[in-house]
Amino acid sequence: MIYIVDFGSQVTQLIARRVREAGVYCEIISNNSLLKNIEKTGCSGIIFSGGPASVHKANTPKIDKKAFNLNIPILGICYGMQLICHQLGGKVQLSKKREFGKTLIKPSKRSILFTGFNRGKTSSHVWMSHGDKVINLPKGFTSVASSSNTKFAAVENKKKLFYGLQFHPEVVHTPNGHKIIENFVFKICKAKKNWSMKNHLRNQIKEIKRRVKKDKVICGLSGGVDSTVTAAIISKAINNQLTCIYVDTGLMRLNETAEVVKLFKKYFKSRLIIKNSKQTFIDALRGISDPEKKRKIIGNLFIKIFNQEAKKIKRAKYLAQGTIYPDVIESQSFHGGPTSIIKSHHNVGGLPKKMKLKLVEPLRELFKDEVRSLGIEMKLPMKFIGRHPFPGPGLGIRILGEVSADRVKKLQQADNIYIEEIKSSGLYDEIWQAFAVLMPVKTVGVMGDHRSYEQVCGLRAVTSVDGMTADFYPFKADFLSKVSTRIINEVKGINRVVYDTTSKPPGTIEWE
Repeated sequence: MIYIVDFGSQVTQLIARRVREAGVYCEIISNNSLLKNIEKTGCSGIIFSGGPASVHKANTPKIDKKAFNLNIPILGICYGMQLICHQLGGKVQLSKKREFGKTLIKPSKRSILFTGFNRGKTSSHVWMSHGDKVINLPKGFTSVASSSNTKFAAVENKKKLFYGLQFHPEVVHTPNGHKIIENFVFKICKAKKNWSMKNHLRNQIKEIKRRVKKDKVICGLSGGVDSTVTAAIISKAINNQLTCIYVDTGLMRLNETAEVVKLFKKYFKSRLIIKNSKQTFIDALRGISDPEKKRKIIGNLFIKIFNQEAKKIKRAKYLAQGTIYPDVIESQSFHGGPTSIIKSHHNVGGLPKKMKLKLVEPLRELFKDEVRSLGIEMKLPMKFIGRHPFPGPGLGIRILGEVSADRVKKLQQADNIYIEEIKSSGLYDEIWQAFAVLMPVKTVGVMGDHRSYEQVCGLRAVTSVDGMTADFYPFKADFLSKVSTRIINEVKGINRVVYDTTSKPPGTIEWE
C-alpha cells in the first residue's frame, strides 16, 4: 500500500495511475486522514501531491508532524516538497521567477531516485509548475538536482528516507518521471508488485459472495462500460441472485437496447428487466431547455422508475453501482470532505433513500482504464469494453434546447453515422470521446433546387488520458467532409455540420 495525500493538485490522480501501473496498490486520501489510515492498514510509503497553496501563508493545509516520526518513506512533489521542508525547519518563499512548463534539471549528486536513467552529470527535462521555491533546506537534507531557477529542484534526507521534487514526475511531460516514481516505490519503500486485474477480480468475487450470501442484488444496467463490468463481476459471483434493470429512457444511442439485451443473453447468467419508459421521459422534458433542469428531471425520473421496478424484487438487500475511483476522489477536497458524492453528469441516479439497500461497488477502487482491463480479463466483448464514455443523462444533454422524440431520432442517426465513419477509418481507439450534438438553431441551405431551413449538427472528438484535460482530435479535411456529406444526405432535418476545436480547459468535453 502507498498512500497519496492530496493537497489539491489537478494531476493527483496521475500519481496514483503511475503507482498502479507499476503494479502496486495505492489510495488517495486527505491530509487530515493520513494518520488514521496508517493506523488502520499500515503502508509502505507516502507521497505528498502538489497543490495551489503556499506554505508560508496562514491556514494552508499541513501534515500532523507525527507522520514524520513513523519511519515510513515520504516523497513530496511540488507543494508536497515545500511542505516537508517548511514543516521540518527549512524556508520557502515566493519565487521572483515562476516556473511553468518544460525545464532542464541537472543532478548535483547521485540519488537513488534517479537510478537507471541519469548517470553522471547528464541533464534531464522535467515539467515544472510552481510560484514558490525552497531557499533553505531543513537539517539533514541535501540537494540532488538543480535548475536555472533553483538549487533545490530535488532534495533528499537519506537517513530519514524523505525525498522532495520541485517538478512533477507523474505527468507525461517528464520523460523519466515514471522511473522516478518506480524508484521511490520499489527501491526506497521496498513495496511488492501485487496489484493486478486478475487479483482484483478474484478478490471482488470472493468479497461479493461473502457479503451477499443468499440475498439478492439489483443492478442498474445502462450499456456503458462501468455498469456492464459491474454487472458482469456480480453475475459471475452470484449468478441468478442478481437482477439487472435496464430503464430505456429513449435517450440512448441508436439500437442501444437491442445491443444490451444481446450482450446480456450471451454473457450473463442473471435476470434482466427491460422497462420501456421512452414516452415518459419525452413528456417530462417537454418545454425544458435549461441543461441542469434537464439533468435533474432525467435523474429523478430514472430513480423513480428504477425504484418501482426494484420493489417488485423480493429479498433484495443490495444495490450494485458502477462507481469508479474518480467519482469518489473528485468529490473529496484536499482538506477533507465527503468521501463519495456522485456527480449529476456521471450517473443519472444514485441510491434512492427509500430503498434502504446496501451498496455493492466492485469498481470503486479502479480508474477508467483499469475498468476496461478488468472487462478484458473477464473476456467481455471489446465492442462494449472499449466504448467511449457516455453521460448518464444520455442524449438529453447532447440535444441543446428542448428535447423531443423527433430531435432524439435526428441526433441518434447523426451520431451513429459519425461513429461508424470513425470506426471504419480505424480512429476510434485513438480518440477518448467522440459524439454529435444537435443545436437549437436553424440555418438556410440549398438541397437540390429547393431552399432548406433546418438544424445544425455539431461534431466533437477529443484526445485525453483521463478526461481531466483534453484537446480536439485533428481529423483530416476529407474525413470531416465525408461525415458531413453523409449526415446531411441521410438525416432528414439537418442541413449543416460543424466541428468543435475547443480544448479543455477552457471548454468542457460535453456541451451541456
